[in-house]
Amino acid sequence: MNFDLKSLTLSAAVTEKCDLLVLLVPEGFAPGQDALSALVAQALHIGDLQTKPGKNLHCYQVPTVAARRVVLAGIGTGKAAAVRQALQPLAGAFTGTVKRAVVCFAGAADAGAVAAAVMAVSQVSYVYTATKPKAEARTLNRVVLGVEDTTAVADAFARSVATAVGVELAREWGNRPANHATPTLLAVAAKELAKHPGVQCKVMGPADVAKLGMGAFMAVARGSEEELRFIELRYNGAAKSQPPVVLVGKGITFDTGGISIKPAAEMDEMKFDMCGAASVLGVFRALAELQPAINVVGLIPACENMPDGRAIKPGDVVTSMSGQTIEILNTDAEGRLVLCDALTYAARLKPAAVVDIATLTGACVIALGGVRSGLFSSDEALAAALLAAGEAAQDPCWRLPLDEDYAEGLKSNFADVANVAGRPAGSITAAKFLQRFVGEWPWAHLDIAGTAWKGGSAKGATGRPVALLLQYLVDAAAAPEGQPECAAVPVPAPKPARAPRAKAVSARRT
Repeated sequence: MNFDLKSLTLSAAVTEKCDLLVLLVPEGFAPGQDALSALVAQALHIGDLQTKPGKNLHCYQVPTVAARRVVLAGIGTGKAAAVRQALQPLAGAFTGTVKRAVVCFAGAADAGAVAAAVMAVSQVSYVYTATKPKAEARTLNRVVLGVEDTTAVADAFARSVATAVGVELAREWGNRPANHATPTLLAVAAKELAKHPGVQCKVMGPADVAKLGMGAFMAVARGSEEELRFIELRYNGAAKSQPPVVLVGKGITFDTGGISIKPAAEMDEMKFDMCGAASVLGVFRALAELQPAINVVGLIPACENMPDGRAIKPGDVVTSMSGQTIEILNTDAEGRLVLCDALTYAARLKPAAVVDIATLTGACVIALGGVRSGLFSSDEALAAALLAAGEAAQDPCWRLPLDEDYAEGLKSNFADVANVAGRPAGSITAAKFLQRFVGEWPWAHLDIAGTAWKGGSAKGATGRPVALLLQYLVDAAAAPEGQPECAAVPVPAPKPARAPRAKAVSARRT
């Protein structure tokens, strides 16, 4: 689907030939002398249209208007959240026989509103067809976004179009059944990204991972017939001397829980346990479109978590790449096991920052629901940058604490650390486990268990947090030192404690 930005007033929109014309009507609408202004003014006067977001009026074959169908949509103040709220109920309007649509602001539009319009249209018109060959595919192939002044919003428009492409790729891979999104197939998708300018891909198999000593990652993969893959993507947009931002995406392509098996109900949704990996793929697709001046590395440890005779058992002790030994008390806490080795690998790259993304804990869903992703960080500047990026991209997160006292429950009598610490503060103790493997580099962990997909009748991947991550990277690219300086974000969070640098075969317990 192609997006175009066009300077367009309501009087000019009258002659736009399209299947669907959506007029975004703000509070205080000032009508002109054209047919569309008259239509909006009359609808407001008689009460058929309200400017409150979500209140829409559908019109057909409006006299003197070239569009086959016109939808009047109230956008309230015209801010990003209101625009998104106005367009989300219009999913049906962008399907069927609609091939060309025009979305026109009937008033001033800022950068946030333009970005919200692009993202909303992309999301509501998305159709999953990979394993539904008889499904009605998306017919919409061109969307024109009309604003009075294109100059002021051109950069935001370009970024939002790239973001939409990345989000859609993340949704596509998140939605695929596990047998259509194996570790091997994820690696193929990553290699496809390497066909874009500036992107490189390296894929490692079991023998390579064994040489690196990734004992925790290998332990999780042991129970599956599907071979693991360790995927390394690189986007080189800056000088070689500039250290990269490293994104680490959890790639459990199906999670049964292993020997600590999950209940059967809704286990099908565990295909979404690789949404962290899918978000990394999506970010790299967007980077290829935008070409920002920054170096980024994406790491995806991909495998299945299955029960069989070779699978890890509760009580097993494995040695991670860092040299730390881990007692596996619960095999369903496998995401942190694959991530810990990837984080150790990331530290070797001497990164500017490390951000891991994972559908890690049900506890985060209980705490934050499906609205905000959970954010944990050892670095104040990095945390502030991610919080600000989330707000700007309409993909918000919320910071949770990392006090050292939370690590008490991870002590083990038989290893350097246990992989779980009980039910209380489960998302925090999971983050404390990961923190042990980061070293001294600025690090953040995004727990997307509540935001990566929706259940019920709207079941499907959301593509989050691609928008947040891309906004952060674009901001970092624009900053003098490659790390954005952010004003304080009004989200309270206690100062986190920094974990000591991991030592080889450490007997220290935290």
